[in-house]
Amino acid sequence: MANVLDGETSTVLVLRDDDPDDLLVLDRLRSDPSIEFVDRFAEQLAGLRRLLPRPDPDLLAETKRWAYYPWRRMVVAILGPRGFCTARLDRNRNLITTAEQRTLAALRVGVVGLSAGHAIAYTLAAEGACGTLRLADFDELELSNLNRVPASVFDIGLNKATVAARKIAELDPYLAVEVIESGLSPQSVDEFLDGLDVVVEECDSLDIKVMLRHAARARGVSVLMATSDRGLVDVERYDSEPQRPILHGLLGSVDAAQLRGLSTRDKVPYVLNVLDGQELSARGAASLVEVGQTLWGWPQLAGDIWVGAATIANAVRKIGLGEPVESGRVRVDVSAALDRLDQPPAPAAIDARLQELAFPVAPTEHQPASEIVAEAAIRAPSAGNAQPWHVVAEQHSLTIRLAPEHSGALDIGFRASAVAVGAAMFNARVAAAAHGILGPVDFDETQIDSPLEVTLHFGCGDEQSLATLYRPMLLRATNRHHCTPGDVDPATVELLKNTAAAEGARLHFLLSQDEINRASSILADADRIRYLTPRLHEEMLSELRWPGDPASESGIDVQSLELDPGEMRVLDILRRSDVMARLAQWDGGTALGDYTSERVSASSALAVVYVDGVSLTDFARGGSAMQAVWIVAQQRGLAVHPVSPTFLYGCSRHDFDQVSPHFAEHLHRLQHELRDLVKPRKDEHEVLVFRLFHAPPPSVRSRRRGLHATRESQD
Repeated sequence: MANVLDGETSTVLVLRDDDPDDLLVLDRLRSDPSIEFVDRFAEQLAGLRRLLPRPDPDLLAETKRWAYYPWRRMVVAILGPRGFCTARLDRNRNLITTAEQRTLAALRVGVVGLSAGHAIAYTLAAEGACGTLRLADFDELELSNLNRVPASVFDIGLNKATVAARKIAELDPYLAVEVIESGLSPQSVDEFLDGLDVVVEECDSLDIKVMLRHAARARGVSVLMATSDRGLVDVERYDSEPQRPILHGLLGSVDAAQLRGLSTRDKVPYVLNVLDGQELSARGAASLVEVGQTLWGWPQLAGDIWVGAATIANAVRKIGLGEPVESGRVRVDVSAALDRLDQPPAPAAIDARLQELAFPVAPTEHQPASEIVAEAAIRAPSAGNAQPWHVVAEQHSLTIRLAPEHSGALDIGFRASAVAVGAAMFNARVAAAAHGILGPVDFDETQIDSPLEVTLHFGCGDEQSLATLYRPMLLRATNRHHCTPGDVDPATVELLKNTAAAEGARLHFLLSQDEINRASSILADADRIRYLTPRLHEEMLSELRWPGDPASESGIDVQSLELDPGEMRVLDILRRSDVMARLAQWDGGTALGDYTSERVSASSALAVVYVDGVSLTDFARGGSAMQAVWIVAQQRGLAVHPVSPTFLYGCSRHDFDQVSPHFAEHLHRLQHELRDLVKPRKDEHEVLVFRLFHAPPPSVRSRRRGLHATRESQD
């Protein structure tokens, strides 16, 4: 204890406020006027409280500690060990997960040579990439070391390992750091390696390099080395390759005794073998020639040292976490990378006002009535704008057949496609009524080549309630604008309910802000799952159409998402499957639902279309009702945006297992949460969820495949 209090150490002393023996030591320290006390405990605790998710009460209740740094003659108030570690390493997440951090805390790493090794040891400590550091160096810090060692003039003359240990102790007083000021020798190398998992070798002596590797290989300890010239990094996995040649065999059969005591000139051939003279930078190779002539030692730059530290730290983490790292070498050459600078691609210019309409608003003259009706049918909405139908326009009828080839993972049991077919048939009926050829409609689920077939038989009807919707039907569009909440007047609510009822469905409204917010949370979470499920994410991306894409007659134009420039840039990240896989691994990605959450929360109302039954015909009738409500709502000045969740068309747990095996239970729970909010009747099933709001017209309209592309072959 006396040695610590007198300052002859590199060890920090951590004292508790509630320990009688520690209190005696603290009283002695306070009585010394040369020792300064610094108390920033309240700020540290406030920072801990701010973390997300909120720390548990036990963590916040940890006893206050005092860390005494004898070489500074200072005592600093700090959080308890768990709270300190949690707060200090919080910004590692999710680059290093909490579970990974716990695994790395058990790792024991040795560093030999604390010039370049200082940066490596400090980086490992800063990242929490190990729980114990063992530092060995016999040399003292000189002024010429300060071009690359993060020390100060106060440290000149001190042992390099001690300087590094003190720096790390000031970073984290809880991290175990062992110092061997005598460096390594044949007598001490085994003791140094005892219990270590990884060794980082950064010493200058060739004989020590070889001796250390022989001993590490015998013990099955991996050895890493960073050489600053052109970012050279070596990995030797003696833990998995106990017969691996020392230094990749580059020195042949030479042993440590042969290398001991060599002059600088005599070392050069061996150094060139290890470093590969052909791969040295021109400056580095020329400098090697000058060592002992115009240069006292091998030149190194601080920036290159820290590049090596970053690379070694990454390798240590991978080894510690059991991730694949093979023996070998690599160059992380920053200078060469800067010689290959590329211009980033310019963001696609998005000016929605210049976007042309995808199709004409009115049919062309002299077009047969059957084609007019067919053109109206294919303007119907569909999930992902997949247009899952074949249209057969004949003299006396129009048939719309569900096309299974356009189905996706969310089209459970072809129910989403049936809804789209029903919407298309509603459009056909509106056009037929407007042109005086409306007749009866038949539904057929017995055909071999299509799960559902709906036929409109032309007659002489001109039902005015439908005919008046003809032009509004042509103008119907999806509107994804953000908006400011407003009211939907009661008369409109009642009109839309009656519109759905006329088509054999029921429309339920969520009108209070509390209900809308609760639904927003459910829908956002369902969207998150869509991003995190590989197949759903892939299909979602396949729906998007970017400026210049050749397949522009289907899918969703990114401009119609109404994203601001910042959101558009974020979309570049959301497109990456590797990012989604990592978020799924962490069960994270709450922000993935922000787009839906923000827009739904700002809605004037949320509406859900319900039908009785779960046959494809039932869902098709629901699709007709949905389309009717959409057209009338837009006619009344409301914008409409379908926000149907991932679980919408699931009717059983088996359905969810097929859609997203990993999140099946979660989807099932979200479906029940929505139903608890909306309270459907016993035999009802959701057809569509959409938000209603007031907003300017959409920037672009969805494109459609031409009628020729949707016709079914008559061969």
